[in-house]
Amino acid sequence: MRTYLVVIDESPEAEIAMRFAARRAVKTGGSVEILALVPSTEFVQWGGVMATMEEEARLHAEALVAGAAGTLLSESGLKPSITVRQGDGPKIVREMIAANPEIAALVLGAAASGAPGPLVSHFAGTDAGALPVPVMIIPGSLDRDGIDRLS
Repeated sequence: MRTYLVVIDESPEAEIAMRFAARRAVKTGGSVEILALVPSTEFVQWGGVMATMEEEARLHAEALVAGAAGTLLSESGLKPSITVRQGDGPKIVREMIAANPEIAALVLGAAASGAPGPLVSHFAGTDAGALPVPVMIIPGSLDRDGIDRLS
């Protein structure tokens, strides 16, 4: 089964990427894998404080993914796979693609204006030719009708 890997955060472009991936999955009989990245916390001298900060970041990411999965299910009828991982985004994305041969594409959203975001910059720049799957970069300026037309 063709799986579209979508990395989400709280940005509007992440929502656009998820909508595009869901529409493609429905049209191709595929599925969606949602990845939420928890940033690594900087070293804090007191271990308990650092552990609390990491736990709060993880809980925030899990809530974000749960909301995204609910939206996806209600709008497309697809029940996505969900992954929450902490660490270096590009490394985690590469590991997930290597571990799951069903992943057919990495779907990322680019900001409507300004810098495109770290993952888009990385996979469209430094690692543009290194992944074994296509990278679909969805423009953040698209509205729902534009996404529906393109997907």
